[in-house]
Amino acid sequence: MSIESKKVWVVGHKNPDTDSICAAIAYAYLKNQTEEREYVAKRAGNINEETRYVLDYFEAKEPELVTFAGAQIKDISIRKTAGVSSQISLKRAWELMKKLEVVTLPVTNQFGKVEGVIVTKDIATSYMDVLDNRALSQARTQYRTIAETLDGEVYAGNEHAHFVRGKVVVATSNPEYMANVIEDDDLVILGDREEAQMQAIKSNASCIIIGGGLEVDEEVKKLADKSDCVIITTPFDTFSVARLINQSMPIKQYMTKQNLITFEIDDYVDDVKEEMAKVRHRDFPVLNENGNYVGMVSRRNLMSMQKKQVILVDHNEKSQAVEGIGEAEILEIIDHHRLGSLETISPVYFRNQPLGCTSTIIYQMYQEKGVDIPKQIAGLLLSAIISDTLMFRSPTCTPLDKSVAESLSRIAEVDIEEHAKNMFRAGSDFKNKTTEEIFYQDFKVFHTNDCDFGVAQISAMSKEELDKLGEQLRPFMIQVLGEKKLDMVYVMLTDILDESSKVIFAGNEAGKLLANAFKKTEDEQGILLPGIVSRKKQLIPQLMNTLAERA
Repeated sequence: MSIESKKVWVVGHKNPDTDSICAAIAYAYLKNQTEEREYVAKRAGNINEETRYVLDYFEAKEPELVTFAGAQIKDISIRKTAGVSSQISLKRAWELMKKLEVVTLPVTNQFGKVEGVIVTKDIATSYMDVLDNRALSQARTQYRTIAETLDGEVYAGNEHAHFVRGKVVVATSNPEYMANVIEDDDLVILGDREEAQMQAIKSNASCIIIGGGLEVDEEVKKLADKSDCVIITTPFDTFSVARLINQSMPIKQYMTKQNLITFEIDDYVDDVKEEMAKVRHRDFPVLNENGNYVGMVSRRNLMSMQKKQVILVDHNEKSQAVEGIGEAEILEIIDHHRLGSLETISPVYFRNQPLGCTSTIIYQMYQEKGVDIPKQIAGLLLSAIISDTLMFRSPTCTPLDKSVAESLSRIAEVDIEEHAKNMFRAGSDFKNKTTEEIFYQDFKVFHTNDCDFGVAQISAMSKEELDKLGEQLRPFMIQVLGEKKLDMVYVMLTDILDESSKVIFAGNEAGKLLANAFKKTEDEQGILLPGIVSRKKQLIPQLMNTLAERA
């Protein structure tokens, strides 16, 4: 199993805000200080400009993006069968298979790239070729490999040369008949008859194999050296040599090279299962990110799959979680929102407090664990609280959020008001963003028995800027209705300084629902809601209550 697969992810929601990112980083740091396992912060979506400013200001590394929490090949105990050269003999391959108790060997080159696979069926096929007396030369078999297969030795000639032309001949006839049968470059299997050995060499054989473990006469060796003929001696008799010799062929002659099915270490198990079901063989090479061979995976290996282990911060809604969360093992949830739709297979540590920010909860956990907060982590936690509470303007803000922020500002050595203005200014810079990026930078979907609706929130320090964004977003909201299969879509255009939100909408009865919820007059251009700046505490509860009354 890979090192990466043993790490626990700490991840916030899709379309992450500053709290989602900073809470993940800070909590992963805390866990690494207090536990032996390794915890790593991840993000489930692209970060916004405000968060980017915070990370850059405190020189914090942006968490790696994850888009799916399902199990991958790297979460499986793959078999580390070493790759073999395409030049090893069929006999050697068979011996390795028996020793390793496998039915498939991966064939790799010197650079670690997969060239093919050899399975027991391929070796069985080679035995059927025993009637083809030119198979050995067609496979360009090395003489040294032939000697090894026959437990023999090269007595004369170049052991590194290859048998590349001619056929295999068993010399059981008299020398006169042999002269008519043996052709140039043939390989001749014979016994102790010196005259037969001499005749084979004179007939221009490229190699003679002498069975029975007999010593070779010096005159035969001299003639062989003069004729550039290889002599191999073996303890096996002529029949055994004829039966075994095809096992000396290199496996490249029989291995599967075309249409190989391989998997990458990051491939998802569900995709792998689907691909495996299409073929009959059961073992497949696994490649790393560089395309190099790292091991073999089989259907049986999939049974030892270890699910991704994750800790969720700043959310507990399945619709807001990283895709594939149902296939992961959730260890903990740290959140400050209402209870959502997420279900777990087994009990988990679930900490949910009615505070303005998840990072406030994580600050408490540092205090409870007795872990000092580094300056960088303090800056990240402070930024998250400022962002989530709109610098203490949001009704979700509690006295604890504010006192924690003040403590963190002293550790981080920053002025809260100045830092907040710089953050909000960075977050209000939409010049280089597409309409889609602006809309989805903070968008959440909510489900009721009656309907499904989504709410995006965009904050800025300028009413004029928000009005421009409203006009830009209106047609895109219609598109979101269809793409996300929602009944209604809302966008909160929140004026930070004025502490108000103008809410624009799309979808049947979206305007009517909003107007009824806040006792306002329906207006197709949007409804201004003074004092409404919190989606979580002010907008969503009112919409939910109105929907419940309507049902």
